[in-house]
Amino acid sequence: MPAVGGPKPCGLRERKKARTRASLREHALRLFREQGYAETTVEQIAEAAEVSPSTFFRYFPTKEDVVLQDDFDPIAIAKFEAQPPGLSPVAALRAAMRETFADAPASQIAQWRELNKLTTAVPELRARALEDWAHTVGMLAGLMAKRLGRDPADLAVRTLAGAITGVGMSVMITTLEDPSADIVELMDAGLALLEQGFRL
Repeated sequence: MPAVGGPKPCGLRERKKARTRASLREHALRLFREQGYAETTVEQIAEAAEVSPSTFFRYFPTKEDVVLQDDFDPIAIAKFEAQPPGLSPVAALRAAMRETFADAPASQIAQWRELNKLTTAVPELRARALEDWAHTVGMLAGLMAKRLGRDPADLAVRTLAGAITGVGMSVMITTLEDPSADIVELMDAGLALLEQGFRL
């Protein structure tokens, strides 16, 4: 599936790959709704999408990745890097998030919300998401360091990346308690607290 809100694949091969990826995810979500995440196999997803299991694994390394791979990330990163240099890293991230979701089709946002609800509801997905936080901190540290002209290994830069990741973790916990909560609004509100210096 092309990254949400991003340019559409231009070549025939790229369009075919995008359709196959989207089909795999759509059939997976349908099967998860109908029979449960744990009860759904990769073979069932592949059969529903009319591809082989080996084709499934070319698009998603594991069944978990159907849910956890975030197609918003490449677009959000590009929008973050395009923000005016005068913006602070957190302000630039908030603006990039708002632009990413404003540009995305409603159907893609609905699917993204469903994927996030699955992540919080299914224990093995939740555990894998927590494992992935370390990668997220490293990715964010690189983005922040580039904007600030500093070393990604700088403790202050890593601390900022960790704080942003902490906002994401607090939002995940909130959505566990209240599945109807708006993830985008919660993330923006949490980042606003961080940007303001977070005084309680």
